[in-house]
Amino acid sequence: MLKERRYKDMESNRHAVPRATLDGEPVDGNWLERQKASRGKRFGGALLDSAVLFVVIVPILLMVTATGTTSGEDTALIVTILAVIALVIVNLVMMHRSGQSIGKKMMGTKIVRTDGSRASLRRIVFLRIMPMHFLCGIPYLGGPIALANFIVIFGKDIRCLHDQIADTIVVESPG
Repeated sequence: MLKERRYKDMESNRHAVPRATLDGEPVDGNWLERQKASRGKRFGGALLDSAVLFVVIVPILLMVTATGTTSGEDTALIVTILAVIALVIVNLVMMHRSGQSIGKKMMGTKIVRTDGSRASLRRIVFLRIMPMHFLCGIPYLGGPIALANFIVIFGKDIRCLHDQIADTIVVESPG
């Protein structure tokens, strides 16, 4: 009883240490609600990530069709694979540093844990990205799973299925 009163008194005590934000940590539980990225910004980030991949791959594929030779196709395939690997590495480095892919950076959003703390690269890759890629690759079930992954964003939480699996959320990125 005494401890409960003491903690209640601390909340209303004007002499108590003020609450502050450190490294983007939330001040209160409503922080995430105020900072959630809109569905439009999330869609824009995904669209921009796809556009960046498209911009990397299409010129190489156009060169292959222009040359029309087998050796040219082999070279273009190798260059395409290397370009995609480079793009994946750039995105992984960005996600490790700031929780942002190229598209998320352009849209001003980032991935964090549901408590507002930083999402580790391990969590992003092994819980957020890979499970959905594997599930979506299952014959006959992959399509409905992929659809369900994105349909649940229309719930009140504004979180896709991959966010729920990884305990992450996409928020507005300050600056």
